[in-house]
Amino acid sequence: MTNDLVITSGRVFTGAALHPTATAVAVSGGRVVAIGSDEDALAAVPGGAELFDAAGGLITPGFLDSHVHPTQGGHERLTCDLTDSTDAASALELVRRYAVEHPEDDWIVGGGWHLPHFPGGLPRAELLEQAAPGRKVYLVNADHHGAWVSPAALAAAGMDADTPDPADGHIDRDPDGSPSGTLQEGAMDLFEHLLPVPDDAAYVDALVEAQRYLRSFGITGWQDAILGSYAGARDSTEAYLLGFESGALSARVSAALWLTRGFGLDEVADVVARLVAARDRIGVRTNDAGGSFKAVTVKIMQDGVPESRTAALKQPYLDGHGHPTDQLGPSHFPPEVLDAVAVALAREGFQLHIHAIGDRAVAEALHALGLAAEQTDGEALRHHLAHLQQVDLDDIATMASLGVTANLQALWACNSDQMTELNLPLVGEGRFREQYPFAAMAAAGVRLAMGSDWPVSTPDPWQAISVAVTRVEPGEDRYPPLGKGQELTLEQALSAYTAGSARVTLHDDAGRIELGGRADLAVADRNPFDLSAQQIHTVRNVLTVSAGRVVHRG
Repeated sequence: MTNDLVITSGRVFTGAALHPTATAVAVSGGRVVAIGSDEDALAAVPGGAELFDAAGGLITPGFLDSHVHPTQGGHERLTCDLTDSTDAASALELVRRYAVEHPEDDWIVGGGWHLPHFPGGLPRAELLEQAAPGRKVYLVNADHHGAWVSPAALAAAGMDADTPDPADGHIDRDPDGSPSGTLQEGAMDLFEHLLPVPDDAAYVDALVEAQRYLRSFGITGWQDAILGSYAGARDSTEAYLLGFESGALSARVSAALWLTRGFGLDEVADVVARLVAARDRIGVRTNDAGGSFKAVTVKIMQDGVPESRTAALKQPYLDGHGHPTDQLGPSHFPPEVLDAVAVALAREGFQLHIHAIGDRAVAEALHALGLAAEQTDGEALRHHLAHLQQVDLDDIATMASLGVTANLQALWACNSDQMTELNLPLVGEGRFREQYPFAAMAAAGVRLAMGSDWPVSTPDPWQAISVAVTRVEPGEDRYPPLGKGQELTLEQALSAYTAGSARVTLHDDAGRIELGGRADLAVADRNPFDLSAQQIHTVRNVLTVSAGRVVHRG
């Protein structure tokens, strides 16, 4: 049951703009019944309503995270979580402590370690041996494109100098060819058969923890960016179904079915048929708690990340001394396979959610979506490209003409230790300055959505919005803004994280505050429109409402 609720003494952002006069919102029966003055809202639900004093804060639609990995994030929070480590020593201390507290675990698994904390972003296996002697350890890094493993883990996998690299990744090695302790991209899958497999109950627990954590930041729905087995994590479909059936999950979720790599043109039809079957089996699930779950999207990862030279670029990486190498980064799908599978999936009515970080990956994705648009209605399917770090400015007009949404992970669009130490030497000054061209995309008419990629980074929308508006790391002043002129306005950024993300996550009745609309709301502790841009990162969520229910109170 939902109670009537009146939120007073704030300001209201509708999902499109700051309302010129409204200070309050009233909710009844899970719907918005008044937007206006405090008196208007109180009069709309006379007697018995729960009151919440926003105390000058901003009332917004509930945020929609358009690119998140909640199973992995929730599971990491319940395992060996290194997210809060501040340097190599603190990461190792967290591993040591976890090992002591869990002596019975055959494998220590988890993740969240940060590339800049280790030379070259490549921690060595023997460090884990010092922290957890003799233990098998497998820890995914914060960006989830690499893993750190212990000597015992390497031995369990039978991995040595003669172990070949997989086609879609590589094993980092010492000069003699011996594995040094880190695995990139598809090399992580070499451990998949060895790692402990959480059962469905454990994954339900992970999703429930993720839902709780995301709601603490005002997030009322999301698109799960990978539904399927990936990087040692098993498919969480059954956990979602169990969670929604029991009512333990009540958020609004759309999921992107994972397109596995390594197939050829002759296998496209079979691959697509399997995805259709998975979609149809899930259908559209709803429950009495107000939750919904569907999987009408396919996630395609076309490249990796620049720091490991796995983002697909048009021009070569540099060697760290300013000299071009022969490395361009791999395309995970050959362009002809990407073209064929994109067209086939679009014909079946799938939305395509494509990871494209390098400019070549972006161009390849747009070519495939252009071919699909010749035979299907891309505007209706709402395809989107995620990350968009290196983008050829000439390709932005193509994005706009195809109606492709830019799915931004804005928290990364700033100078930071990782960017200056691990990215800048590989791409050079010119490409470094042109990264994440948010304003250029907005000016060209490209639709914007926002997501966090949690657990790669914090899911707090206000931290990402801060960077989108300032292009500076929250709370830092050591570096100048990244890409001067590519800042978004606060209104643009807020709209992207609400109305824009609602559209791309396929929740058409979310992302806006409007009369009769579903009451998915968030309340910030202050009004960011009254703050300087440099203060936006200090904003905190104090109330989250989902379908009229208060699901978080800060």
